[in-house]
Amino acid sequence: MRLVEAIAELLGFGPNVTILEQLTASLLGAIFIGIFCLIHMAITGPWAKRKVNAAFADRIAVNRVGPFGLFVIVADIVRLISKELIIPDGVDRSAWDFAPILLFFSACVGFAVVPMETVAGVTIQLADPETGVVFLFAISSLASLALVIAGYSSNNKYSFLGGLRAVAQNIAYEIPLVVTAASVVLFTGTLRVSEVVAFQSRTFTDVLGVHIPSWFAFVNPFAFALFVAANLAEIGRNPFDTPEAPQEVVAGYQTEYSSVYFVFLYGSEFLHIFLGGAIIAILFLGGRTDRGCQGSFGSSSKYGAFSCSRSGHGRQYRASESTNSSKSAGKACSSFLS
Repeated sequence: MRLVEAIAELLGFGPNVTILEQLTASLLGAIFIGIFCLIHMAITGPWAKRKVNAAFADRIAVNRVGPFGLFVIVADIVRLISKELIIPDGVDRSAWDFAPILLFFSACVGFAVVPMETVAGVTIQLADPETGVVFLFAISSLASLALVIAGYSSNNKYSFLGGLRAVAQNIAYEIPLVVTAASVVLFTGTLRVSEVVAFQSRTFTDVLGVHIPSWFAFVNPFAFALFVAANLAEIGRNPFDTPEAPQEVVAGYQTEYSSVYFVFLYGSEFLHIFLGGAIIAILFLGGRTDRGCQGSFGSSSKYGAFSCSRSGHGRQYRASESTNSSKSAGKACSSFLS
């Protein structure tokens, strides 16, 4: 049973659901998956970023709020929501309000075709259309529209420049993303996400009796490396953070946002990071299942590993830190236990 069918059953819809009822169940399912991923990334993402960056800078980082400082995000959310929502003069209010919602929506709906776990006989995947891969890229590209709306409607030159930079960067790096994804589609001969995942469950080769699966990271490592780099650039992490570079455009498109709207923007950013990690895992790392990692652990480990690597990626280190990489790596590992 898929998640949409389970939600329709909980809502009391009959066996012959109408289009409106199906859309309602699908929308609720997308919001459920998006909130689940947001909770996961909102806790692990900022926490891991602070811990790793602090370890490389020889600092302690968060270790007071909750075990290992895990609940610091709760304190951050309470602090941000309790702040006043300041509306700048001259903003296009309707567009200014709409941009954070569109950014959050584009991330949530992208998870509709991402295969996740099977819990109590319910597969957490809203839909598996024939054009699932195209749907992933089309929905995620809505983030560019949200960013340029946020920048243009803020009536601020720094916000406007940040929005233009975001659109230019996303369009530029969308080309290598689509080309490398097309290589996967040519290999599998399908755009359906489940069939792409199933294709990679085959055995690619045997090395000393160990079965190597047909992950496209092994079949086409050049495309995998190019896709990872382009995906990193599209989500705007360092060193590709020109849309919100604080040295040049203050905070870019989010300069004029505060309080709950800033929470929307910041949370949506981590949702897109998680979605990017999920797309990489689906196209190149066998998706949610393989011989070694089944079900919940398989999907969470793959999606989360790439997400956390991006949330703390690209920090610039002092020369004294860079010359002793082994010591820095040891600090990063020990920071998770401090």
